[in-house]
Amino acid sequence: MTKRQMTAATESVELPSRIVSRVESRLPHSEFDSTDQYITFVLEEVLARVEDSTAEEDFEAVDEDEVQDRLKSLGYLSE
Repeated sequence: MTKRQMTAATESVELPSRIVSRVESRLPHSEFDSTDQYITFVLEEVLARVEDSTAEEDFEAVDEDEVQDRLKSLGYLSE
């Protein structure tokens, strides 16, 4: 786990107090100096995972029979 500098512009976001309490209880066991840093890190990690999995889902499923038929029609496969 590495510290991330918050150099970009910031926005305020309301969080349920139960979430803030959980983060505050984890803070002493982390390398972060503030709840803001901890929450930013967690959100960045979650978003990166979601974006990675979404990028993998963007590929269309291909029907193997259609591909083989197309390759045959182009002369790449024998009948």
